[in-house]
Amino acid sequence: MTMPRATRRLLIGAAALAALPAPLAAQEAADYPSRPVTVINPWAPGGSSDTIARILMQRIGADLGQPFVVENRPGATGTLGHAAVARARPDGYTLLFGTNSTYAIAPYLQPSLPYDNERAFAGISLVARSPQILCVHPSVPARDLNELLALARAQPGGLNFSSAGIGGTSHLALEMLMSMAGIHMVHVPYRGGGPSAQAVLAGEVQLTFIDVITALPLIQEGRVRPLGVSTRERAPLAPEVPTIEEAGLAGFESATDFAFLAPAGTPQPVIRRLHAATVAALRAPEVRERLDAAGITVIGGGPEEWPAYFAAENAKWSRIIRERGIRPQ
Repeated sequence: MTMPRATRRLLIGAAALAALPAPLAAQEAADYPSRPVTVINPWAPGGSSDTIARILMQRIGADLGQPFVVENRPGATGTLGHAAVARARPDGYTLLFGTNSTYAIAPYLQPSLPYDNERAFAGISLVARSPQILCVHPSVPARDLNELLALARAQPGGLNFSSAGIGGTSHLALEMLMSMAGIHMVHVPYRGGGPSAQAVLAGEVQLTFIDVITALPLIQEGRVRPLGVSTRERAPLAPEVPTIEEAGLAGFESATDFAFLAPAGTPQPVIRRLHAATVAALRAPEVRERLDAAGITVIGGGPEEWPAYFAAENAKWSRIIRERGIRPQ
């Protein structure tokens, strides 16, 4: 049986950690943490990022013997929170729970940033991924992705899609889909994922990408029709829904990624200790159960994997933003 990619990454990250000079790392990080740690979430309370951060930090704090306090600092597409961490002392006591909406997308939509996005942060772990499902209103005469693409080609600009806002992953996923498929649909941005999904339910627009956990009850009630999952692997909570790639668009992959970051210059023994605690927390049954129930795919990648992932994610989304001529609101 083929091992799921997320599981392979978790095992690879754990194996890399085991290969580190443990006695030295343990000695240098022995006193960390000796006081509470602030973890800044650059998004408002109640969203996926906030939920995952609080589940994870509760367990990490319990394991390391100090509170890991999640502090919400929303604004400017997450860049206000990122700026606060970039300015913080690199001692492991101010950390960041970020998403690719900010560390791989926002820099190419903002006219300027108060920090150097490429150099300001050190990766602790690529924690998890939230797939989305491409959903259409039941009135749309498309039973699968190929039928939707044919409909869009026959009626250029005749279909409208909603998003959680310009530059969000739901927006850029559809921009990437249009680019790869050679079709044109009209973007209607809303303020958040909830209003974006409601726009499809009300028939104001014909389609959008919706987080798995939000989409499932709507699919079960027949209020939307699912056409494909945005990630390369099918969503465990919706195994009957093919991926966009399986449905006919080879190479398509998009998701909201969640990463645990520290200010650049944070000592490596502290980074390693935090990564070990993150992997242990992600393996804890009560944490996995809550994340699985929310439709979240656990990754647990190590700090040595961060530079390559970060470069690839930035390259992908900067290209889409540039080629599609996307501008901020």
